[in-house]
Amino acid sequence: MAPDGKVISFQDRLGQALVEAGFLTPEALSGARDAARRETKRLTDILIEQRLISREVLTTALSFQFKVPVINLKGLEIKPDVLKLVSEEFARQREVLPVAVSNGGELQVAMENPNDFEAINTLSAMTRRTIRPVLPLDARVKDMVEVIYTPASRVSQQLAETLESVAEPITPAPPARSVAITEDVTHAPVVRAVDMIALQAVKSRASDIHLVPTIDSAKVLYRVDGVLHQVHTLPLEIHQNMVSRIKVMAKMDITEKRRPQDGSFSLTFGEREINFRVACVQSAYGEVMVIRVLDKGNIHFDVSELGLTGTARQAYQRLLTYPLGMIAISGPTGSGKTTTLYASLYTLADGKRNIMTVEDPIEYRFENITQIETNPAAGIDFPSGLRAIMRMDPDIILVGEVRDKETATVAIQAANTGHLVLSSIHANDSASSITRFLDLGVEPFSAATGIIGIVAQRLVRKICPQCKTPAEPTAVEAIAYEQEMQESAGKFYAGQGCNACSFTGYQGRIGVFEVLVVTEEIRSLIVQRATSSEIKREAMKQGMVTMHRDGMLKVKEGITTVGEVMRAVFTTA
Repeated sequence: MAPDGKVISFQDRLGQALVEAGFLTPEALSGARDAARRETKRLTDILIEQRLISREVLTTALSFQFKVPVINLKGLEIKPDVLKLVSEEFARQREVLPVAVSNGGELQVAMENPNDFEAINTLSAMTRRTIRPVLPLDARVKDMVEVIYTPASRVSQQLAETLESVAEPITPAPPARSVAITEDVTHAPVVRAVDMIALQAVKSRASDIHLVPTIDSAKVLYRVDGVLHQVHTLPLEIHQNMVSRIKVMAKMDITEKRRPQDGSFSLTFGEREINFRVACVQSAYGEVMVIRVLDKGNIHFDVSELGLTGTARQAYQRLLTYPLGMIAISGPTGSGKTTTLYASLYTLADGKRNIMTVEDPIEYRFENITQIETNPAAGIDFPSGLRAIMRMDPDIILVGEVRDKETATVAIQAANTGHLVLSSIHANDSASSITRFLDLGVEPFSAATGIIGIVAQRLVRKICPQCKTPAEPTAVEAIAYEQEMQESAGKFYAGQGCNACSFTGYQGRIGVFEVLVVTEEIRSLIVQRATSSEIKREAMKQGMVTMHRDGMLKVKEGITTVGEVMRAVFTTA
């Protein structure tokens, strides 16, 4: 209590302790208090956000003042039985996380405020155990609650409710039954189950949700960092109810199961609006549905953050300054081509140039860019959309994908008539992308004068920074590294697995690139219809870094592993 009789809050006491210990100046503390009041945040959060102190220093000060031990949450595996002792709702509301039960039956609980006696007493009454607070050393409790608590149990509960509430599976029915069908698929348990699965996908950083029926059940899988993980198993009738619910949300025909369908919908989680793109098709055991998660907040539309480094980055940034010509991004499906194209447009969108796109479909919407979506029913495809754009006085054009002769020809024509054209094409590497244009029917001279650069790319998983440790390469990995880098394998790293990466050892992905700039020598080879191998040799002679080498350079920097590069980077000879 202060001399004037006022009760000093925990945050104020902590601030005073940090000043007395020499971690903060009185002026810095005063400024942080003002900011905390202004932004209605905790003082400790402001101190960390403004980098006045580190989380480690804060935790050490708390531990010393309250004589409470610290704990590394990200490296700790918490047993499900321990998590069940405290509900997710209470954990999120009070920012507490149960971590372990001691041999004596005491419950260790990670808390930001070990002085919160009300929460401690409530937890003790709820669990009928003695509560021992511990302080998180490496992360906020709030963030770890989001990572560690998953709604899997709640989804299972919702699915059980759905099974009880919707006794009969939804089947194709005459028009007279359409009202009943809509009522079934909008039944609250079905709605909640769909929302739970979508929310967990967003929290897990999943790029896709797969709903796959089998002979006796159905699977829910998430694609995280390019790898599929099964997360739920559903009864077949529940699977069909959920598929029908999603069809309603995506404005698809709920009674049509014979033909493939596409659609889209949006959901709002907190302050974030997430878009979902849906595709479904009938299989031997029922309808398979794949939902692409389009979370704009999770994508970095910045060329500097794609993974381009060194000479590749310099070459690509130089290509983006050219007033005309075609830049093509090549790679297989899921290699990040669309992200690279959008990041490039984001860099070029200065408000002084007319940027127009034709896409199938539009994945992310941007201001200052005119975006057109293909619509076969209305006669709008890539060639017709591109021709329409050409009459709209564009400076920069994006063509979502070059997949046929007509699109390739019109795109190259646009590049040759004073426009900067960006597009994507499916090819193994940068050199074979050029021969792919010729295979599609583009005349060699037009391709040689129109194409100014090709970027080939793949995505590799990044080592989790929280559990990254030195690791010895296998014999195969060491040979692969030495052959590419022409040097002995040095210190490698790998992720050991922790809560932050769901014990995979990887967190997030980064691009591996090769940038081929079309020089006079390469133009001459294109006109002569040289093979992709000949073009590649000339590009390497001029300094092009291949994807294999770029990947191994990222291994050397400790960003990824040799195994990831070997898995993801494949090209022709």
